Formats: sequence, structure tokens, C-alpha cells
Amino acid sequence: MEFYAIFLFLFLFIFIIRKLGTRSKKNLPPGPASFPLIGHLHLLMSNPKSLPHHILRDLATKYGPVMHLQLGEISTVVISSLDAAKQVLKTYDLTLASRPTLIAADALFYGQTDIAFAPYGAHWRQMRKISMLELLSTKRVQAIQHIRQEESMNFCRWIASNEGNPIDLAEKIVSTTYDIISRSSFGRKTKEQEAFIAVLIEALDVLGGFHIADMYPSAKWLQTITGMRQTLERLRKGADRLLETIIQQRIKADGKKDKNDEEEDLLDVLLKLQYSGDLELPLTMDHIKAVMLIVFFAGSETSSTVTDWTMLELLKNPKVLKKVQDEVRGVFDAKGGYVHESHFDELKYLKLVIKETLRMHPPLPLLLPREAMENCEILGYHVPAKTRVVVNAWALGRDPKYWENPDSFIPERFLDSNVDFKGNDFQYVPFGAGRRICPGISYGLANMEIQLASFLYYFDWSLPEGMKPQEIDFTEAFAITVRRKQNLNVVPRLMRPLPTP
Repeated sequence: MEFYAIFLFLFLFIFIIRKLGTRSKKNLPPGPASFPLIGHLHLLMSNPKSLPHHILRDLATKYGPVMHLQLGEISTVVISSLDAAKQVLKTYDLTLASRPTLIAADALFYGQTDIAFAPYGAHWRQMRKISMLELLSTKRVQAIQHIRQEESMNFCRWIASNEGNPIDLAEKIVSTTYDIISRSSFGRKTKEQEAFIAVLIEALDVLGGFHIADMYPSAKWLQTITGMRQTLERLRKGADRLLETIIQQRIKADGKKDKNDEEEDLLDVLLKLQYSGDLELPLTMDHIKAVMLIVFFAGSETSSTVTDWTMLELLKNPKVLKKVQDEVRGVFDAKGGYVHESHFDELKYLKLVIKETLRMHPPLPLLLPREAMENCEILGYHVPAKTRVVVNAWALGRDPKYWENPDSFIPERFLDSNVDFKGNDFQYVPFGAGRRICPGISYGLANMEIQLASFLYYFDWSLPEGMKPQEIDFTEAFAITVRRKQNLNVVPRLMRPLPTP
């Protein structure tokens, strides 16, 4: 018995020494002490009131801007500085251009064949090309301007009908954004579209949730005992059935007839590409469905969340609210007395307000994880192939090394600055950067700008009686994007006549 105890001790001693030697030799990134089996999962789950991007920022202050965490079976590197982010998003952009398999994304997006979650390869390159040149190009965004205009005006009429009463602006922002995306994706509204959006809202919560089964991919049984497999199967079937109905109705009604740019919606574009046979790889019906799903998920959640945070910051900062409102009213009072996108280039300060909101409240505080396709080094630390790499965009936007008074809402910080969100400034990456930068930036910004300009031009806004700006609750909720935990009722007052329908 004593012999076996000595043997076990020697075995463990040699094993630990070899592991430490390997770690030193390969110079893996530093990280906190971990536990067997769970690794560092306890650090993310120990405080339910603290969100992952906050926890990771706090850990990075102790362990550095390139930090290693073992999350169950998943080796993960967290990036929290400009220099490290530049190496991930530029220097090793191709090496780190792939995506890991995620259970919810795999189920909902037809084997991750969409643009956002697809692994790097020929299929992803083709889907990105379609997205950039056909679906989300500047020309396409301009072609659906009338849809944004009409739906935003419908929103304003609803607000006017509730003048003087507290309203939940956040909830209506979400529904209006869905209306814009639905019309630009499918054209006319149908009962199937309404049911489809209801399924999407539930699926979005599942997609953005924390799933223990993702941390232990070898333990397939976890998907069953947690109920995840059953939930995903139900949502997948529901979304697929409704999408199939919508697509077949379109094919039956329209056939292959040509439409002009203003009549053509995203589904028309995809079906036309499928019929043409001009693509390098086949565009299947499942691929079309995956694209339509990600357009809804990404387009609705990001732009509505940022619009909501912007209004919240303006209500908290009355001087900024007055300044941006004076600008918007000055422009459109001189242009016929109604909001129109053709004059948005003149709204310089509104654009600064949106940029500042994106800095403080990036829609994805943790950029979607990348997966190393081969070994690489980030700031001198070894990152093995198959490692997941996560950039903490929220931490970068709040880092006092790059931003003066980072927790204060100061749009003027961008006034004489060349820093932008187009992927060249790595302290400011609300939409990512490199090959995996969000292809729908123009699409999302257009939705934000029309709604915000309309709110600010036609209405004055106040908090419920007795509430002070400093009492606004800025607590965040955990989801795929960072929403507010508690919606805020606000009181509108109509200040400019609305155009007649």
C-alpha cells in the first residue's frame, strides 16, 4: 500500500513538473489558478450580479491584457488592450478568422452556414461577398430608405398618440426595428412574419445565454439533461417551418420576374442569386434561411439596443440632449419641417452622440469568439491552435489609457479625433475589425439615425414626475447584446407637427 502511495506521489510530481515546464517553454498567457474539471468557470459564475465583460475586465487588471482561462474543456484567451487587439484583429487576422462550433448557433443557423458564425473557408468567403456586395451594400441600404422613413413615422404617430403619458420606448424601438427589417427582408407583411418574429425573440434569448454544454463539447449528454437539445430542436423546427412557408409563398407569387431596386427585398436578391447559377458554390435553401435568420438577429438586436442606450444617455445628460436637439431642429426646420435621410450628413453632433454610445455601450461587449486555425503569438504569448480568442470590446472602450474620463458620456471627445469604428482603431471596436468585421454597419446605423433624428426633432422628452437624471438605472442584462435590465418609462411632448400619411 505504501509502495503505491509513493508511486502515485512520484507520478503526480513528475506530471506537474512536466506541465510547468511545458507552460514555461511555450510561454502561455498568464491566468488565475484553476480547479480540476471546471477550470475557471467558477470565476464567471460566482457573482450572478456581475456580467462576464465586467468580470473579465477586472481579471485583466490583475493578470494582464492577454489572459488565459480554462472554461471547462475550452482553452480561451481574453484580449483587453489596444496592442493585443491589433494583433488579433490585424496581424493574425487570417490565423484567427475562424469560429468555434457553438451548440445554439449550429442548431439555429443550419450548421453555422450564416455569415456571422460560419467557420473560415470557401463557404464563408462566398457568404461574406454576397452580404457585402448584394445584401448590405450602401446601394441596398439607400434603396430601402422609404421603408425606414415609413416605419419611423408610424412609430412617431404612436408616440404622439400617447403624448404626456409615460411610455416604454425601449419595447417599441425593438418592435419598430423588427418591422423595418421584416419589410426590407420579406417585403409585404404577412401573418407568418409575425409568428416568425415571435420565434426569433425566444431564440435570441437562447442564443445569448450561457450554456454549460458548450464548455464540455465531448459530453453530448449535457445537451439532453439541461433541456438544451429539446429547446433548440423546437425553435429550429418552428423557425424553419415559417421560413419555408414565407419563401414558397414568394416563389409562387413572384416567380422569377424582375423588380427594380426599390421593390427588391433581401429574399428576392438571394433567390435571384440561387437561380442565376453564377456563384462558385451552390446557394441552397438552407443557406438562404441561415442568412435571413442572421439578418434578423444581428440587425434587430444591435441597432435597437444602441438606440435605446442613446436615449437613456441623453436623458441622463440634459446639456447633451439640448445640444443635439438644437442641431436636429436647426437642420430640419430649414428643410421643410420634416425628417428626411437626405440631410443626415448635416447632423454632425448626432453622429458624435452615436459614436459615444457605441464606445460606452458596444452592442457586443465581448466580440464573437474567434478560433485559432494554427499556432500564433500574441504580445509574445503562445496561443495554440484550436484556442478560442475573445476580445473584450467593452473593456477597451472604458480603458482610461485610451479615453479621458471613460465613464462619462462626452460626445465632444470625437470632435477633433480621427478615431472611428471602421476597424482601424483597435481601442474602439464596437463592430469588430478585420475579416470578421460586421458587414451590416451601414444598415444598422441607418436604422439608428432615422429613429433618433425623429425622436429628437418631433418630441421633447422628460423623465416621469419626481425622477432625477442621476436616478436612472443603468444596470445591464446578460444577453448576446447588452440590453438594459429595467426598461424606463419616458414622457413625450409633441413639438413639431407630424407629416400627414
